[in-house]
Amino acid sequence: MLLPYRESWADEFTEIARRIRAAAGPAILRIDHIGSTAVPGLSAKDVIDIQVTVPTLDDVTELTRPLWQAGFRQGAFEYDVYHALPEQSAELRKLYLREPLGGRRTHIHVREAGRFNARFALLFRDYLRAHAPARQEYELLKTRAATVFPDSIEGYLYLKEPVFHLIYQAAECWASQMRWAPAPEVR
Repeated sequence: MLLPYRESWADEFTEIARRIRAAAGPAILRIDHIGSTAVPGLSAKDVIDIQVTVPTLDDVTELTRPLWQAGFRQGAFEYDVYHALPEQSAELRKLYLREPLGGRRTHIHVREAGRFNARFALLFRDYLRAHAPARQEYELLKTRAATVFPDSIEGYLYLKEPVFHLIYQAAECWASQMRWAPAPEVR
């Protein structure tokens, strides 16, 4: 179910990011609020998406051990989807974690600095923040997808995924014209 944008999402992100940073600070390069709840004015599912950027995914025990001790739950290594790259490309690899049991619903995407998927999430967010027409059309698509697939996250994502890639192409053009760089991490 999509909800109208809530200002409280930014505050909830800040609190969760503070807990992540307190638990595993030295292992983390930056923590960013990503996904639809990070875009003012955009309706979203009530899930805070967080990107944790680390130097490497080769050895994440320095990150995972303190997060587990703080109650965060490990998912697994996964791969994001981008059709122009091989399915299990290092550019798409991530570690997926969840909130502590009983905690505020959160998806934590741990990605390696300099990889395609880390840039994708930040660029997608920033482009939608800067372009109201794209944000409004994306919201319309999300609303329709949620209507067509009210009980199927797979169906919902099946419709949204190609649109992610189209928006990303526009965002890349925008980024090259603007000499875009992600905003500094909010601490």
